[in-house]
Amino acid sequence: MIGLMALVVAYLIGGIPFGYVLVRLTTGKDVRASGSGNIGATNVLRTTGRGAGVATLLLDVAKGYLAVWLAAYWTHDDPLWMSLAALAVMAGHAFPVFLKFQGGKAVASFIGAFLYLTPLPLAAVLLLFVATVAVTKAISAGSIMAAGTFPLGVFMVQHPPLPVLLASLIAGAFIVYRHKSNIERLRAGTENRFQWTKK
Repeated sequence: MIGLMALVVAYLIGGIPFGYVLVRLTTGKDVRASGSGNIGATNVLRTTGRGAGVATLLLDVAKGYLAVWLAAYWTHDDPLWMSLAALAVMAGHAFPVFLKFQGGKAVASFIGAFLYLTPLPLAAVLLLFVATVAVTKAISAGSIMAAGTFPLGVFMVQHPPLPVLLASLIAGAFIVYRHKSNIERLRAGTENRFQWTKK
């Protein structure tokens, strides 16, 4: 029962739309009506500015970490419930009940969740993310590359329990799937390029 409660809480934490709230409070606008229409840090940065973008990133990472930490605390570090909580917080961000299930790509909540579960493999793929963005100037390319290689990194670096490995595989595949429109734009050469200030 406590494990199920941890999953519900993880989903609800994931569903807190920090990007939407920050933009609404600072500008009065709906971030979903601008840029890519996403509530995540990249679109907030692009449409609202550096401060709001960084704040959104940090808060979304924090909610991923908190969700898994709570699951670990309540279930005495049970790898199954912790892994399920990582997926639940990502689902909450991607399909938030507070915004009629229209959310973001869940990259930051993914980072926060697996920062708790698999810190060393995550650090490795974050380096790959940075290198990819530096070469391509596209946040989406870095996210896709990091997510796609993440399960292999988890397997090779950490050799975790099976639930954690499976969660890393599902999470990585989910992130890549959520970027399907970005993949099309990358292939067409029309993807937005990263810059620190809004256009």
